[in-house]
Amino acid sequence: WLKPLVPVGRLHTFQFSSLVHLCSLLVPPKMATARPVVSVYQFDTPTEKAETVPMPHVLMSPLRPDLVRYIHTNVSKNKRQAISVGAKVGYETAASSWGTGRAVARVPRAPGGGTHRAGQGTFGNMCRGGGMFNPTKTWRRWHRRVNVTQKRHAVATALAASSLPPLVMARGHRIGEVAELPLVVSDGLESIQKTKQAVETLKKLGCSEELQRVLDSKKVRAGKGKMRNRRYTMRRGPLVVYSEDNGIVRAMRNIPGVETACVTRLNLLSLAPGGSFGRFVIWTQGAFKKLGELYGTLKSGAPLKKNYHLPRAEMENADLDRIINSTEVQSVLRPKLEAPKKFEMKRNALKNKAEMEKLNPGSTEERELRRKCREQGSAEQKAAAASKKTRVQASKEHNKKHKKGDETFYKTLMKAFEAKAKEAEAKEDGEDDE
Repeated sequence: WLKPLVPVGRLHTFQFSSLVHLCSLLVPPKMATARPVVSVYQFDTPTEKAETVPMPHVLMSPLRPDLVRYIHTNVSKNKRQAISVGAKVGYETAASSWGTGRAVARVPRAPGGGTHRAGQGTFGNMCRGGGMFNPTKTWRRWHRRVNVTQKRHAVATALAASSLPPLVMARGHRIGEVAELPLVVSDGLESIQKTKQAVETLKKLGCSEELQRVLDSKKVRAGKGKMRNRRYTMRRGPLVVYSEDNGIVRAMRNIPGVETACVTRLNLLSLAPGGSFGRFVIWTQGAFKKLGELYGTLKSGAPLKKNYHLPRAEMENADLDRIINSTEVQSVLRPKLEAPKKFEMKRNALKNKAEMEKLNPGSTEERELRRKCREQGSAEQKAAAASKKTRVQASKEHNKKHKKGDETFYKTLMKAFEAKAKEAEAKEDGEDDE
């Protein structure tokens, strides 16, 4: 299918990433990426299924944890209040320097006497009670402007992650007893008035283990926050999303860890606390249906959000190995480049013992034997001395037998030379007489 689209000669000029992107767009997905419908459970008898509703397209959005973390970091800064040190803090003393000649630093010093404070350094940031360096100001840029489309993409990603059990469990939620995700409950849940009834409903839905986890996590906050009206910390529990508040907010607000949110005002800070998506979300049927109306589909766009379309996945088919190893792609790729040959550095056998051993097997043993021959009193040294003595004695006997008197090689050689020399001398004398 790829050859009619791109000539082979031009395909070699493509970058590999461009080729993979092209393949991802052209290869159709072979399996469904999500369930087409979701079951709706009765709020009072969760074991019974009331009906099924279609899965909204927003819950099939691609996962972008990087975008969620970025948006969460910036949005969370928008509720900060300005704080700084006072303009006169550290400079409220009528201090002056003692000047030179008193063997002390020229830093301004507190006036007076009869107390420890007199004579102490002031004003400097290195002094106790002095002003701070680069004091903080209230006109710091506390808030951040966040792109609206990016915020909507982040919310869509967080909603999609909340419908995947592995991501919800990875975030720490206990959903072992929950029937399915996303968990949709009939609209009667919105009319609950009492907290006791709300707790019973949540336990029937399989949230008892989750609620107990939240209760067990209550700890005293570390740091100064315990003195500032936020003494305890606690994990986040399920988020209940409703369409109309007929008492559900009042019934749920006193349950530890449980939060409520309207489907038209979903907030990333609630869907992805701490910048990590995968929050356990419980939907009412009306909110679940309205989710599809809010975000629409990839083709229709979002009817209730101006100029917004759901994010598309970078690859419709994420099986990258199958794409790369397919016959269509492999048939038009260049052959694999062979790595250049590498040669080992040449080593000097006279300096490298291992290299000498390769060239001359047994050199190590020979070197060790020579070392032992130099050790006084060793068996090898005695054997070497005896061998030398025998060799010298044999040489002497040979010389005595074959090299005595005029029978030596040198004297025989010189006799022949002397005879030749006499003949040449006689010949020269004869020529001189003539």
